[in-house]
Amino acid sequence: MLRFVVGAEDLLRTRFALSPVFDLINLIRAVAGPHGRGVPASWLARLRPRFEPLKADPVLDAIHALHLDTSGATFICPPPQRIGQTIEDDLAALRAAPPPLVQEEIDYYLARSSSSPAAREVLNAPDILDRLAVFLAAAWSVLLAEDWPKLRLLCERDVVHRSGELSRAGWEAALSGLHPKLRWRDGGIDLIGRRGHATVLDGAGLLLVPSVFIWPEFAVFADEPWPKAIVYPVRGVATLLEQGPPEAPEHLAALIGRSRALILMMLADPASTSQLARALGMAVGAVGDHLGVLLRSGVVERARAGRSVLYRRTPLGDALVR
Repeated sequence: MLRFVVGAEDLLRTRFALSPVFDLINLIRAVAGPHGRGVPASWLARLRPRFEPLKADPVLDAIHALHLDTSGATFICPPPQRIGQTIEDDLAALRAAPPPLVQEEIDYYLARSSSSPAAREVLNAPDILDRLAVFLAAAWSVLLAEDWPKLRLLCERDVVHRSGELSRAGWEAALSGLHPKLRWRDGGIDLIGRRGHATVLDGAGLLLVPSVFIWPEFAVFADEPWPKAIVYPVRGVATLLEQGPPEAPEHLAALIGRSRALILMMLADPASTSQLARALGMAVGAVGDHLGVLLRSGVVERARAGRSVLYRRTPLGDALVR
């Protein structure tokens, strides 16, 4: 069983980050493959026609060849650097991957996967990194760009919750509910079902990455020279994928206006002005004005979390939504 051994210094250096390309690749594999990989049928039905023009590209076969049932090549979606990670950041990191490591991983997966000649040709091409990046950029635009602001808001909310638990009560509290197969025990994290040995973080800390399309599984980065990381299902993802983002009920929209009603619906969990603006496609100033009215009316409250001011519904706001 794989295990991360952590110390007091690792707690201080543990951080959160988002990986748009990780979710993108999981979504590509769900849309392109025969199995939905946990993605609801309604999402697949909506996205498959958009993805159809890309299915003939041999780069898709190459991406499949770089993945096995329980692992995938790290260079194609390296551990992210920051909470504000963008798909452009991810693709730049892909293009900058060290050639020896790229070749080592390609050789490893080609030896273990039933890849087509077209996939092998792509993977052995001198411009493999550029071809992968171009394909992923195109896939992003048709599969995930439209939905990412709402999904990113979900991930950012999870980070607020988890980082608060980590700083308040330590590892055991932060890992509680992260995933059934992740367990805090005797100064370390057991990753149940993953093969490996005990890896001492040695003060480097751990990278925690909330993900939408990893649900209901989890993933781990444990190989050198990459930062050690755990990718886990974001809180509330099952509800979002099965039911879609919240919509403002007609009675609430008629009472306070559609924009304010939608903002109020989104504030079941804390969010900042900028997060709401990105998720709803509204100007930050407009969201701020609506929040001011909702705050004065007593249906939302605000509190500072680090450098951010977060808003959430009050009991009166909950009652108004119901």
